[in-house]
Amino acid sequence: MSEALTYEAAYNELQLIAEEIENEAVSVDLLAEKVKRAAILIEFCQQKLRATETEVNNIIKQMEGNKGKDS
Repeated sequence: MSEALTYEAAYNELQLIAEEIENEAVSVDLLAEKVKRAAILIEFCQQKLRATETEVNNIIKQMEGNKGKDS
């Protein structure tokens, strides 16, 4: 994969994999491959969410710190 994976792209791919599995559109030969890919995508999404949460919390702390300086 040459371009950087985004959260939205990973989430959309996960949805497609889930639909394929639910609809039994995945052959037994490809099932393990799809499940492995899903696991990779889930881990990517979890890491992205954790990083975003940390970043947002840091921004909020900075904003709160600046409020104290303005008073």
